[in-house]
Amino acid sequence: MNPNPYAWIEKSLDTIRRADWYRSPQLIESCPGPRVKLAGDWLINFASNDYLGLAGDDRLIQAAIAATQEFGTGTTGSRLVGGHRDLHRQLEQAIANLKQTEDALVFSSGYLANLGAIASIVGQRDLILSDKYNHSSLKNGATLSRAQTVEYDHCNVEDLRTQLEENRASYRKCLIVTDSIFSMDGDLCPLPQLLDLARQFNCMVLVDEAHATGVFGANGAGCVEHFGCTGETLIQVGTLSKALGSLGGYVAGSVALIDFLRNRAPTWIYTTGLTPADTAAALEAVKIVQQEPDRRDRLQQNIETLKYCANQNQLPISNSDSPIFSFLLKDATTALVASSQLKEMGIFAPAIRPPTVSVSRIRISLMATHELAHLQQLVEALGQI
Repeated sequence: MNPNPYAWIEKSLDTIRRADWYRSPQLIESCPGPRVKLAGDWLINFASNDYLGLAGDDRLIQAAIAATQEFGTGTTGSRLVGGHRDLHRQLEQAIANLKQTEDALVFSSGYLANLGAIASIVGQRDLILSDKYNHSSLKNGATLSRAQTVEYDHCNVEDLRTQLEENRASYRKCLIVTDSIFSMDGDLCPLPQLLDLARQFNCMVLVDEAHATGVFGANGAGCVEHFGCTGETLIQVGTLSKALGSLGGYVAGSVALIDFLRNRAPTWIYTTGLTPADTAAALEAVKIVQQEPDRRDRLQQNIETLKYCANQNQLPISNSDSPIFSFLLKDATTALVASSQLKEMGIFAPAIRPPTVSVSRIRISLMATHELAHLQQLVEALGQI
């Protein structure tokens, strides 16, 4: 027997390194934007989820400063005890207005929003049907709930129907869970068809709009708006840390749902409230999303431009309708080499490897603030590798 009970940690790290799965943070030394300073070098940034370019917007910065000066740096406790501020309620009402739902609840991260919502609304006697490519937070929320979880083939409505026909009758409640935009492939879920099945089989639907909020829909409300499903009875979850340029998460839905989560979601009840700075920045971002649709227009132009240039140069990237594109590669080692070569050519685009994804890739994410020259340099660099 090994006398050191922690010896397994180094062995596990060695295994991770040998598989080329080892990861470490990369230091950004500048304000967020289409170009960032990474380890002393300025690179074109295709590694950011700041789709609208708001994380470095001076209006968000000033809103955060003003809130910090008035309310301090932290809320000092959970919102049910002493951490609640009027700013939190203003943000929740703004999100509900954007989403056209009755109410909303702000969490300290999108991950906590998914964990808390899923673990609260279903339990041991219930069934979850989850898309195989769902985000980790959705999968871990299902695990935490202790409900029976069945994965259906990615975006496959017929497989979901089959699973419902085989399993639904055996359970008290059923929850269909999906990302609206899948974070590694950039494809959109078939939301209208999922809602049709939910009505047929008496199911709830939870959709994670993390990568869609601010990006899709006439008003930036996300894929629910994009697909014409505004007003449908469903649970919308999302984050404030991507297109909204801040930090935190939310659940939007009926008054009854939000009131229930305030009383039952452990990741809200037992977590310190979102900081005044993050709350104020997100509130300002929601206003900008509604007032400046041209940001979404510019982002859409960049999406179409990259697709056109990639097609003209016969580059094997995913045919995405979202700002997320994948450049698939044969293994983790190849992805690491490709990412390193891109850096040498002035491009910051990360290698995404197992266990995050089953197929290694370069993940490319676009911003409204990318210029045509940035996209042309990306296409040229991808062509070279």
